Amino acid sequence: MYRERTSPALIGVVVYEGVEPIDIGGTMGVVSMARRVLPAIEAVTIAASAGLVALAGGLTMVASHGFASAPDCDVHIITGGPGWRDQVGDPAMLSFIRSRRPGTIASVCTGALILGAAGVLDGHSATTRRHAVGTEPIAPLDLLTGLATDLSPVAAAIVEDRGLVTGGGVSLAIDATLYLIGRIYGPEARDDVAKVIEYDRAYAANRAALGHVLR
Repeated sequence: MYRERTSPALIGVVVYEGVEPIDIGGTMGVVSMARRVLPAIEAVTIAASAGLVALAGGLTMVASHGFASAPDCDVHIITGGPGWRDQVGDPAMLSFIRSRRPGTIASVCTGALILGAAGVLDGHSATTRRHAVGTEPIAPLDLLTGLATDLSPVAAAIVEDRGLVTGGGVSLAIDATLYLIGRIYGPEARDDVAKVIEYDRAYAANRAALGHVLR
């Protein structure tokens, strides 16, 4: 049995210039496929301004809402990608994130670094991408402590700490989104969505290998 709700769940996926397309697929793509078994679930994309957003890799997407018009969502997911470096110093992004607490805030991949800069990870445990890639001198997980006060970095697939859910790197965006669906609709719904996207074995394997840390 799926957990019943009086209204559809609304997932807000927060994007910006330089987001990796895989983070869009791992969030919006999963929610889109989830509608096969959860027809009431909905998702919107949110950016500083509605309209075109240039992603990493030369792709462009359309954000449905700007910060000023963004609806209240059951969860807001901050995506990751090389553009995080600009976002950690962007007052509009950081203010938007703060404005959506104490509601559920989540991140995938390097989106956690933006959460850290916003101050919402202070005193929390969190995860992000564990390895440096290409010319990066430091792994994102090692950068987290410099962006938040009294933060405990955890090398895990998913960390949940008092309403803050952070997911690991790159394709683990899929795992984090499935986890959030389970948080809203229950584990049976999560598992059914995982089967729909042919990810049930991968989800179980990632959980066994990397762990889900709940605090």
